[in-house]
Amino acid sequence: MIRKTAKKMSWAVSGILLAGFLVSCSNSSQQSQSTGWAINDPKWGGYQVVNNYHQPVPLRMVFIEGGRFMMGNTQEDVMYEHNNRPRPVTVSSFYMDEVETSNKDYNEYLYWLERIYGQDYPEVVKQARPDALSWNSIGSFRDGMTENYFVHPAYADYPVVGVTWEQANDFCAWRTDRINEKILIDAHIIKLELAQTSDNNFNTEAYLAGQYVGIVNKGLQDLNPNAPQKTRAVRKADGIFIEKLRLPTEAEWEYAALALKGNSAQERILERKIYPWNGAGVRAAENPYRGQMMANFTRGAGDAMGVAGALNDGAEYTAKVYSYFPNDFGLYNMAGNVAEWCMDVYRPLTLEDADEVNPYRGNIYKTVVLDEEGNIAERDSLGRIRYREFTDEELAARRNFNQADNRNYVDGDLASDLVDDWLAKPEGETTSTTSLMYEYGKNSLITDRSRVVKGGSWRDRAHYLSPGTRRYLEQDLSADWIGFRVAMTRVGDANGGSLSAR
Repeated sequence: MIRKTAKKMSWAVSGILLAGFLVSCSNSSQQSQSTGWAINDPKWGGYQVVNNYHQPVPLRMVFIEGGRFMMGNTQEDVMYEHNNRPRPVTVSSFYMDEVETSNKDYNEYLYWLERIYGQDYPEVVKQARPDALSWNSIGSFRDGMTENYFVHPAYADYPVVGVTWEQANDFCAWRTDRINEKILIDAHIIKLELAQTSDNNFNTEAYLAGQYVGIVNKGLQDLNPNAPQKTRAVRKADGIFIEKLRLPTEAEWEYAALALKGNSAQERILERKIYPWNGAGVRAAENPYRGQMMANFTRGAGDAMGVAGALNDGAEYTAKVYSYFPNDFGLYNMAGNVAEWCMDVYRPLTLEDADEVNPYRGNIYKTVVLDEEGNIAERDSLGRIRYREFTDEELAARRNFNQADNRNYVDGDLASDLVDDWLAKPEGETTSTTSLMYEYGKNSLITDRSRVVKGGSWRDRAHYLSPGTRRYLEQDLSADWIGFRVAMTRVGDANGGSLSAR
């Protein structure tokens, strides 16, 4: 049976609208409505303002218009976990990859790491590799998957698995840098430089901090009449770079999976969904696709893909990332194929503690490391800007948060406990934790490193295809049924238009 649907056209990094990227150096003189001074004019001091800003969007990402929805269970809590009671929340608009990250995507990342770090820091490459042994199962013959899945071209367009939450985050950071580097190259601001080194490679934060220069091409025109040179490097305020790529929050992932925009009218949700599609079944209900499977999952005992000549989902393990039908946001495989990592630290009762707007648990607030003169400290040996957590002294006068590590916000009653070492840091842990309160295997099955996993996978029954189901895994572990997709924050207006009276 034919499972692959026609690909939608991806958004090119908004074209990449290179002309718009250079707007800060090509704007005609305008008048400030605040002071009357000319802006974008070196004769009046050269203060620059970017007009008609359009957010650059990476290839393959689609716009997810935010809004209110009922987050939580959409079906009976058959596992009796009581960890996802329905409640209304609001999610901001954001962007998300229309497909799961593929083996081809991840191998490009590994190739770059090998080229840049392979000689000096081979451990960096080793730590980034997926765990091929995650395919092994004591009661199953899977040598073909273990040996071929990550490297054979037959699986290039299949979702990468065996990747930890930590590895997925590193991939997001790498992809951010490669896209931003290409933006500068396409805009002729810098030249393509293939001879980068382990301690001097393009990193967005290092570039913005002036710690990576590269091979300057044309640069940007500097309108400051007092500047020593006529050109300058790009700044954050120019709006040229994409926002940091990241994993989606649990709320974002669930909202995007449900895609209720096709079920609403006049701010009313007309029909709730159990799955990312309408109806209570797992097959297409309308012609000409009537009867085709909507997702890759295990239908029943021993039934991973149907029978010869009449396969159902047609995939005993994973399927290609552009398989089955997309939901109303244009996202593929938001049910089945592989479950996906989310940003959040897992707690059963996050629903009682998190905010009503963009609920999330896991904030650890950090700041850049400064040198003795108060400037951003020199990059680390991998060419990256260094960060540290805020100290208690730095946060003493704040009212919105007073500690750096908030993974355990309102967890337990530490003040009434007499065990002084409950707040002790476990070996290898750098953040302040309530380590003994979440001591795995003794008084808890979760820790501060437990991360939310959403969505069903190829090995799951239909129950887990519902976006409201929740699971978790330690952030340094991986599995053959967990992958990830990438998200990006939307800046500016939420609906792609303007609500201004002007």
